[in-house]
Amino acid sequence: MCLAISAKYGDVPSVDIVVWSELPTGAGLGSSAAYAVCLAAALLTVCGAISCPLQEGESTARWTEEELTLINSWAFRGEQVIHGNPSGVDNAVGTWGGALRYQAGKITPLKRVPTLRILLTNTKVPRSTKVLVAGVKEKILKFPAIMNPVLDSIDAISQECQSVLEAMPANPSPEHYPVLEEFFDINQHHLNVLGVGHPSLDRLCQVTASHSLHSKLTGAGGGGCGITLLPPDTSPLAVEAAKQDLCACGFECWETKIGAPGVTLHSCCSLSARVLHALAQS
Repeated sequence: MCLAISAKYGDVPSVDIVVWSELPTGAGLGSSAAYAVCLAAALLTVCGAISCPLQEGESTARWTEEELTLINSWAFRGEQVIHGNPSGVDNAVGTWGGALRYQAGKITPLKRVPTLRILLTNTKVPRSTKVLVAGVKEKILKFPAIMNPVLDSIDAISQECQSVLEAMPANPSPEHYPVLEEFFDINQHHLNVLGVGHPSLDRLCQVTASHSLHSKLTGAGGGGCGITLLPPDTSPLAVEAAKQDLCACGFECWETKIGAPGVTLHSCCSLSARVLHALAQS
């Protein structure tokens, strides 16, 4: 990426690149895409292909839509180096943030979606996306009359979920969350039917259900990670109890958010002491 950007936009100056991340690798969380997006943004900025949007006195800033499109295109090329034939979804989310719709290869960022609190749980069960995708394809070819309606239902869930998410900012009603929780449950059952579930993910769902929380797998399945929706009225005690029970299963658990901004330029003063310390130690 560095050589290609230099060839196209002029030499990238001599720089030190320090990478620090809390994302576990190989867990289906898009860690490679996050790396590719940040690297593309940094290289394009230092060689002058895109502006430096950070003004004096600002702690963070984002690039223009046109510049984000350029960042995304180079990040996708980075993903191709890493994965060969990526969908482009992960780098698009890393670039624009929020939520997006992916259908038939077309990626459309969604406007005005809420930020949702979740528990992100890594079962630490390794899996191969390639093997899982091949297994799903085999099932569809073997039982098309059974499997195609399942895929149609998953598509319908995605569309209904999009409608709910887009309605939430204008009408932040607590009634939206039970609907999303039902979508989580139905989707998880469908994914098990497709063959991408795993006993560790079933255990994750059982543990969180005991705390009246709803979960589903994320990524390719077959292990990897799951997400648990945390409605606004979820008590801190319930969240902490769920985290403790998940960790007791040997899982790793974080509380985080979906729908945050994408790639952002930060001033040094905006970084936490913990991050600055980690970067200084690198």
